[in-house]
Amino acid sequence: MNIIVQRAVVSIAAGLTLMGAAAAQDPSTLRQAQDSGQAYPTRQIVVIVPFPAGGSTDIQARLLSEPMRQALGQPVVVQNVPGAGSTIGTGKAIQSPPDGYTLIVGNWTSHVGAGAVYPVKWNPVTDLEPIAILATTTLIIVGRPGLPVTDGKELLAWLKSNPDTATTGIVGFGSGAHICGIYFEQKTGTRVRYVPYTGGAPVMAALMGNQVDLFCGEASQMLAHFTAGRIKPLVVMSQSRWRPLPEVPTAEEIGASDTHIAFWQGMWAPKGTPKHVIAKLSDAVAKAFSDPVVIKRLAELGQDIPAREQMTPEALAAYHKSEIDKWWPLIKGANIKVE
Repeated sequence: MNIIVQRAVVSIAAGLTLMGAAAAQDPSTLRQAQDSGQAYPTRQIVVIVPFPAGGSTDIQARLLSEPMRQALGQPVVVQNVPGAGSTIGTGKAIQSPPDGYTLIVGNWTSHVGAGAVYPVKWNPVTDLEPIAILATTTLIIVGRPGLPVTDGKELLAWLKSNPDTATTGIVGFGSGAHICGIYFEQKTGTRVRYVPYTGGAPVMAALMGNQVDLFCGEASQMLAHFTAGRIKPLVVMSQSRWRPLPEVPTAEEIGASDTHIAFWQGMWAPKGTPKHVIAKLSDAVAKAFSDPVVIKRLAELGQDIPAREQMTPEALAAYHKSEIDKWWPLIKGANIKVE
C-alpha cells in the first residue's frame, strides 16, 4: 500500500513538472497565469519615450519613474526611441510583448498628430491599452525678439496686413507646433510660411536669433526664455490664461473665437496587456502624482496635474478617441506631406 501511494505522489509531481514546462513554452498558458493574478511586477519595467531626451514628455516620464518604482517595487527605466515623427518609438511599444514590462509615455504629437500624417500600419487608439492621462501643458505662440509687435492683438493685425510673409518654425510636419499654426491660421484668416527644424532646440535658437518670426510650443519649455526676455510671449492657445504669465491673453481674447488646443500626455501598454496589470500601473501613476517632489517640479514647469478621477484607463481611452475625432479631419484636410 505504501508503495502504491509513493508511486502516485511521484506521478503527480512529474505531471506538475511537465505542466510547468509546458506553461513556460506556451505563451497562452503564461498569459492565463498572469491573468489569474500572478505577482506583478517581478522585474524591471521599461518606459519608451518616442522623443529625444530633454523634452517635456521625457522630463515627465523620468520624474514619474522613481515614485512608480516605489509603488511597484521594481525599477522603472526610461528609454528614448525617437525618429520618424515619433512613430518608431510608438511602433516599438505596440510590437512589444503585452506583459506589462514595456510601456510608452507619449503626447499629442505621437498619439494624435503622427497617426494622421505618417503611413503607419497601426492605430494609436485600438493597438494600445490606455493606463492614465498625465500632466498637461499650455501651448503658446511666441515671437522673435525683433518682431514688430508687443501683444496678441498687434500680432493678429500684423499677420492680416502681411499675408504669407511671417515665418513659423515647426518641429517637423504634423507636429503639435505645425497643427497649432494651421489651426490658428484657419481660425483667424491669416496665412504664414512654415520652416521645419529637427527639434525644439534648433527652433528656439532660430527664434532667439531673429531667423524665424513665430513658434507655437509648450509654454513650460520656454518659461526661462520669457523671464530673460529672449522671446515674446504673445497668445495662449488654451481656454484660460496660463498661471505663470497671467498677462498674456488667450486666442479667444484677441478675437479668435473657440480657439484652443490642449497639449496632453499619457501612458499606454501594448494591446492585450492583462487588466490587473493595467489597473496596478494606473494606480502607481496616481500615487506618483501625489508625490511632493513631482507636484513641486510640475508646478515649476507650469504643467497641470489631472484630477484623480481623470487618471483612469477609461478616462484616457475616451479622451484620446475624442482628440482623434477632433483633429484628424483637420490634419488630413490640410494635406500635410511628410518631408
